[in-house]
Amino acid sequence: MRPLTEEEAKMVFEKLYKYVGKNLKALVERSDEAHCFRLHKNRVYYMRESLFRKAAPIARDNLVALGTGIGKITHGGKFHLTVGALELLAQHAKHKIWLKPSSELQFLYGNNVLKAGLGRITDNTAAYSGVVIFNMADVPLGFGVMARSTIECKTLDPTAVVAFHQADVGEYLRSEETMS
Repeated sequence: MRPLTEEEAKMVFEKLYKYVGKNLKALVERSDEAHCFRLHKNRVYYMRESLFRKAAPIARDNLVALGTGIGKITHGGKFHLTVGALELLAQHAKHKIWLKPSSELQFLYGNNVLKAGLGRITDNTAAYSGVVIFNMADVPLGFGVMARSTIECKTLDPTAVVAFHQADVGEYLRSEETMS
C-alpha cells in the first residue's frame, strides 16, 4: 500500500469534487483524526492515518484491503468511483436526488432515474453534475450524473431520464462473485 502519486491524486480529487464540491477539504482535514488516501493493487482506499501506520509492517502480498475502498484506477489510467464511496459522498454531497418509493427498486436494479420516479431534487443542480441518490427516508441508495438541470426537469416528460446511473447498493448482490 502506497501513497497516491500526484497524477493519481489529481484524478481522485477531481472525481470526488464532482460529487462533494468544496466539501472535499473536509474529507482530508477532519477535526477528529487525520485521514489519507492510499493505493493498493489499483484500488484507492480512504483510511485513518493511525490505521495505516499500524498496518505498515504487513507485507503487500498478505494485505487484502485496508480502510474504505472508494474506487479503482483502470488499466487505461482513469479513476472510477465504486459503491464503497457512497457513505463518504452521502455525508458531503453537494447535489442530491430523492426517489419515490415506487422507483427505488428500478434504480437498485441498475436503471437510470426517470422523471416519474423523482421525489425531490436540490435546487440549482446543473446538467452533468454528480448527484447522490437517496430514498425518501434519507437512506443513500447510490450515485449518478445528472442528465438534465433542475430547471429542465420541471418540464420533462415522465419517461425522460433525469440522472444516469453510476453505482448503487444493489451492486453488492448483482456482482457478488466478481467484486473484489
